[in-house]
Amino acid sequence: MTVNKELMKGSTATLVLTLLARKEMYGYQIIKELEVVSSGLFEMKEGTLYPILHALEQSEAVVATWVGEEGTRQRKYYAITKQGRALLKAKKEEWRNFKETVDKVLQG
Repeated sequence: MTVNKELMKGSTATLVLTLLARKEMYGYQIIKELEVVSSGLFEMKEGTLYPILHALEQSEAVVATWVGEEGTRQRKYYAITKQGRALLKAKKEEWRNFKETVDKVLQG
């Protein structure tokens, strides 16, 4: 089963922030973690993830740090900020309200 991309569009930032609230991660790690946690249902492409990370970084919801010694492969790790945690809290509440309302409609 796959998820319609339009359904995913409104929740990707929330999913990314949720994963980063658990631990700092680099981009590919976020993609793989999302895939594992969702049992393969959510498959995010790099072309989707990095614009989200950049937007979150611009809004100061996440900070990025390059990790690795010079001359070796370096990775850009992302960490949620205090502002990001507040945004995540608001996004989760918004999602709960949306889900409850959709459930009411579906149950008739």
